[in-house]
Amino acid sequence: MRGGQPFLFAKRLTFGDRLLERTVSIMNAQRPPTPLRPPREEIRVLLAFVTKSDASDLHLKVGLPPFIRIGGHLRQLDTPPLPSSEYIAEMMAELMPKSRLEEYKELGSADFAVLAESGDRFRVNAFRSDSQMHAALRRVQCKIPDFEKLRLPPIYERTIALTHDGLVLVSGVTGSGKSSTLAAMLDHINSHRSMHVITIEDPIEFRFVSRKSIISQREIGIDVPTYAHALRYVVRQDPDCILIGELRDKDTILAALQAAETGHLVLASMHCSDAEQSFSRILEFFPQAEHAFIRSSLANSLRAIMVQRLVPGAVEGERFPATEVLLNNSLVREKILHCKDDDIPAILNVCKDEGMRDFTLSLCELVNAGSISKEVAMEYAPHRESLLSLLKGIDTAGAGLVSRV
Repeated sequence: MRGGQPFLFAKRLTFGDRLLERTVSIMNAQRPPTPLRPPREEIRVLLAFVTKSDASDLHLKVGLPPFIRIGGHLRQLDTPPLPSSEYIAEMMAELMPKSRLEEYKELGSADFAVLAESGDRFRVNAFRSDSQMHAALRRVQCKIPDFEKLRLPPIYERTIALTHDGLVLVSGVTGSGKSSTLAAMLDHINSHRSMHVITIEDPIEFRFVSRKSIISQREIGIDVPTYAHALRYVVRQDPDCILIGELRDKDTILAALQAAETGHLVLASMHCSDAEQSFSRILEFFPQAEHAFIRSSLANSLRAIMVQRLVPGAVEGERFPATEVLLNNSLVREKILHCKDDDIPAILNVCKDEGMRDFTLSLCELVNAGSISKEVAMEYAPHRESLLSLLKGIDTAGAGLVSRV
């Protein structure tokens, strides 16, 4: 703690930092400077405070005060340090299902979700570090966001509105908003179509109330033991749409492709940084001898790959999604079948009229709209020269492919 302030800063304070510091300091001032409460009471107070301060994350670590994340920056709360692993374990005992406690004891970590008194859900990971329990809790707002709220381009809503079968992948690194985007897609379906939707999630983050659609949500470790087990029987449950929280192994990917090829709409997320990498990410789960089969299945069933990453906005504390969208057409199918994934970046540029886009175009649009600064765009740009050219009105990214199409 420096100068009586409740946070530690690793960088020189900007005006926005000072405003944020003052805002959260005022909120902290509402908490009496008393010793830590009993663990189960303290965690309830902390979760309420995270919601009140509009923070995205809460971090609990032995020997340190709790930290929250606001606008992408960690802030230390003005409370006593958490005294022991036993204290954090007692906090988690207030939240953690018994089945996940056994998982934590055996594997050293456990994922679960909890509904706070504020109405917000929290995605929780309790993990063992240096023989002590730590925890990271991510806040998921109780209101399901729509595409406009998420600041996603119109092609997202158009794609889900026009797609009735096949595989739609939402990709990105951790913390890029994949879960919120999938929730917006499912909420659109729920508002506009009569479908039976089954979700398989680890954990459930957004709770849906059936409107036009019937929605059944299954959580790994509570409703069903594993993704593989859930997917083995899902087609017997007469779904029209299947949402898979994450494609994380060979069996899950195979089940997703098979469901997509048999007329189901499959929505799923995957960890990767761009559309081209999505193919290598999928293929790495399979031996080389099976790659041709997987490529054929992807060529037939894939409908779209939507990749996103969050970048800092021009206004302190805001973040905007930079997006990359690949839509499957005859040209994309040919490239998938013939192992020409390295042509994907150029296809994104050539097929912009169909709604495809790459990160360079997205960053350029964000700069031109005043949403992010040019400096931030350059920092996040995959190809800085291409972004500079596009900002100047020169578009050359797809020129190399035109002669081959």
